[in-house]
Amino acid sequence: MDKLLEILNRIKPEVNFMVCQNLVDEGILDSIDIVSIISEIETEYSIEIDPDEIDPDNFQSAKAIQEMLEKAIG
Repeated sequence: MDKLLEILNRIKPEVNFMVCQNLVDEGILDSIDIVSIISEIETEYSIEIDPDEIDPDNFQSAKAIQEMLEKAIG
């Protein structure tokens, strides 16, 4: 989770990702942010996120993003 939090904080340093639970619904993350997060994750972990996983629900919180990441890693 630490590596993921580093990525998220590079993209949106003003957000406390440990607390926020509705990142997409509250407009904290927009589509550009999500694309940036996906790109950073794919580069950092040398994986490819399945396009089917690019769903707003998977970006509502750091925990949801981590779960998507773990699924992609296998």
